Amino acid sequence: MQTLPILTALALQLPGMAPLEPNPDFSATMVAGIDRFLLRETEVAKDRRGLFWKRDFTSSEAYEASVQPNRKRLSEILGVIDARLPVRALELVSDTETSAVVLETETATVSRVRWPVFEGVHGEGLLIQPKGPVLSRIVCLPDADTPPEKVLDAMLVNAGAQMVIPMLISRDSEHSGSERLGILTNLPHREWIYRQSFILGRHILGYELQKTLALVDWFKAQPDKLPVSVAGFGEGGLLALCAGALDARIDSVYVWGHFGPREGLWQEPIYRNVFGLLREFGDAELASLIAPRHLAIQHAGFPKVQGPPAAAKGQRNIAAPGVVTMPSLTAVQDEMERARQLVPAFKDWARVFDMNSSNADIVAHLFPGETGAAMLKGMTSASKAPLPVVPVRSVAQREQVRELEQFTQKLLVTTEAERKSEFWKKLPLTSVAEFEKHTAAERERFWTDVIGRFPDPDLPMNARSRVVKEVGQVVIHEVTLDVWQDVIAWGWLALPKGMKPGDKRPVIVCQHGLEGLPEHCFDTDETAGPWKAYKAFALRLAEQGYIVFAPHNPYRGRDAFRTLQRKLNPLGKSIYSVINGQHQRILEWLKSQPFVEPGKIAFYGLSYGGKSAMRTPAVLTDYCLSICSGDFNEWVRKCATTDLPLSYVFTGEYEIWEWNLGRTFNYAEMGGLIAPRPFMVERGHRDGVGVDEWVNYEYAKIRQLYNQLGIGDRTVIEHFDGPHTIHGVGTYDFLHHWLGRPRP
Repeated sequence: MQTLPILTALALQLPGMAPLEPNPDFSATMVAGIDRFLLRETEVAKDRRGLFWKRDFTSSEAYEASVQPNRKRLSEILGVIDARLPVRALELVSDTETSAVVLETETATVSRVRWPVFEGVHGEGLLIQPKGPVLSRIVCLPDADTPPEKVLDAMLVNAGAQMVIPMLISRDSEHSGSERLGILTNLPHREWIYRQSFILGRHILGYELQKTLALVDWFKAQPDKLPVSVAGFGEGGLLALCAGALDARIDSVYVWGHFGPREGLWQEPIYRNVFGLLREFGDAELASLIAPRHLAIQHAGFPKVQGPPAAAKGQRNIAAPGVVTMPSLTAVQDEMERARQLVPAFKDWARVFDMNSSNADIVAHLFPGETGAAMLKGMTSASKAPLPVVPVRSVAQREQVRELEQFTQKLLVTTEAERKSEFWKKLPLTSVAEFEKHTAAERERFWTDVIGRFPDPDLPMNARSRVVKEVGQVVIHEVTLDVWQDVIAWGWLALPKGMKPGDKRPVIVCQHGLEGLPEHCFDTDETAGPWKAYKAFALRLAEQGYIVFAPHNPYRGRDAFRTLQRKLNPLGKSIYSVINGQHQRILEWLKSQPFVEPGKIAFYGLSYGGKSAMRTPAVLTDYCLSICSGDFNEWVRKCATTDLPLSYVFTGEYEIWEWNLGRTFNYAEMGGLIAPRPFMVERGHRDGVGVDEWVNYEYAKIRQLYNQLGIGDRTVIEHFDGPHTIHGVGTYDFLHHWLGRPRP
C-alpha cells in the first residue's frame, strides 16, 4: 500500500468532518473506553435497582406477595427453572464392602445419603440423625473444596439438629474433560459445568440450589413442622444466601465466608457469573428477600481462591481467571445496612458477626427461644476430643460432575424443542407483511432480553476522519464517531476514485474476526499469518466500485476484551450490547453521507465477524442483507457439547457463552430475524469451526422459512473446498445481484 502525500490527503478530506489525529492503537483506546463506560454503568446500576422493586410493607403477607416477581426473576437468572423430583426419603449409600453409617456417637448417627433432584441427577452428602428429639432441621453447605466428611465436628453432631451436609461440585479439575476424546483441561469442575449450562439457561449455582431446595422439600414434608435453616460456608455461603432469598419456607440463614458488595463480580471466578444479577440484585437485595426471617452473616472464612488450578501435564490451560477476595468488615456492615434500609418495616432480622463472635450469640439469633438454647447446650457439652476421621468417598465427586454433565447434554435436545414452540410455531407465513409485523416483537425480545440493549447512542456524532492510504483506484479514510461517553466507533472507509458529485453507491460493511483490525480486511500480503484468510475482501469490493466500511469490533486484546464480557453480563448485557450500539452510530453516519445509497448498506463478516453477521443485522434492519462467512453453525451445540473436539468447552474463549441462547435464539432463529432480507452463508468444507452436517442442519431451517414465505431466491449457502477463509465467489455474485451493480 502507498501512503498519500500530505497535500493529496488534505485535498481528499471528507467534507463536513473534523480532522482526525492519528492514534497508534485505536483498538486499545476503544477497549479501554468501553471498560471505563462499563465500570461506570456497574456503579450506577445499584442506584437503578429500585426500579425493579415494588415492596409493600402493609403486612408480612403483602410484602411476600410484592417481592414474588423479584424471586421469580432471581430463579430465572440462576437457572432454577426445572421441576424437581419429589423426595420421599433419603437413600442410604452403601455397598457390599462399605456401610452407609460412617460414624456413630452417643447422641447421633452419621450416614451417607443421596436424594433425587432431576431424572438422573442426585444430591449426595452426609445425614446427621439425632438419637434424641430433633430440635431443628438444617442444610449445611460446605465450601466447594471441602468434602462433607471434612465438615464433621462434635458441635454439629451434638447440636440436636437433623442435618444434611451436601457435597458441592469442587474447584478441582480432575474430571473436567472427555475421556473418550482424550481431552483434559484445567477447568475447575464448577467452570466445566458452567460452560455447558450457561447458554442453555442453567447454571452451576442453579443446579446446586436445586439440590439444596430438594432437601428443604423433604424437611418441610415431615409431620412435626420444625424450623428449617440453611447454613453455608464459602461457596456454600453464596448458595445459602441465594436459597434463603428464593424460598420463604427457609426460616433462617447463616452465611459464613460470603457477603459484601458485588460490584466486583466480574473479577470473581466465572462460575459465579450471573446474567443480569447486578441490574436487580446485590447482596443487600438478596438479603432483603430473606427478611423478616432471620439472617446471620459472619465475616470470616472466605475461601482462598487466587485463580483456577494450574494446568497439570496433559491438561489444556484454558480456564478463566478469577479470584475470591475478603471484603473489609466495614464493607460487609455497609452492605447489611443497605439491606436494612431496603426493608425498614422489619426490625432485628439480620446481624453481622465478626470472627470473634460467640456461637451462643449466632445460635440465639438464628434459633430464638428454647430451640436455640437446647441446641447450644448440646453443642457446648460436646466432647472436645476430635471425632474419628471419616474417609471421603473417592468416586462421589466424579459421579456428581458426570450426572450434571449428562443432564445438561440432554438439554441440547429439549431446548431445541423450546425454540420450536416459542419461535417457529408462532410465525405467520401467509404473507411477508404479516411475518415482518410479528418478528418485530421477536427482534425486540432478542435484542433486549438475550443480547441486552443499551439506550441508543446519546452523544453528538463528532465525526472525524483522515486519509491513511491509497491503493490503485481506492482511497482509504480512517473514521471515528462518538457513541456514548468514552465509547467510540472506529473503522476504515474505502472510496473508489472517480466518483462524481451526486453519485450514490451501495455500501458493504466488511467485518473482521477475532483479534483482527480494519486494516486486515484490506491486506494483500498472502503471507500475513491469519489475516490472509480475509483475502483483502474489503479492498477487492472497493475495487469493484462499492463503498466499503470496515469497522472495528472490540473483540481484540485477549483478557482485555474478555473482561468486558464479564463486566457486561452482570448488567444483563453482552459484548453485542456495545457492538450493536456502535453499529447504530455507523449506520446513522453512513446514511447521512452524500455518496451513500442509504437503502443499500450490506453486511459481510468472517469468523467472529460472521458471528456479528448473525447478531447485528438481526436487530439493525438498516442492513439490507447479511453474509455470514466462516462462522455459521449449530451454534448452541458448538458452545455446549462435550462430544466433539471443536466445542468451545475445550477452548480458551471463556467469553463466548451467551445466557439462555439455547432456549431462545440459535442461528436459525437469528436468520429468521434477518428475513425477509437477503441472507447468505459462505462455508468451507475444511473450515474447522464446524462440520458440514451441523451447518447444513441449521441452515435448512432458514431455507425452509424463506421458501414458505415465497422468497426462496433471497437466501443461499455456498460450499467450497477450502478452509476458514473468505472465498469471494458466490458471495460477490450475491452482493452484485442484491445491490444492483454488475460484476466487473
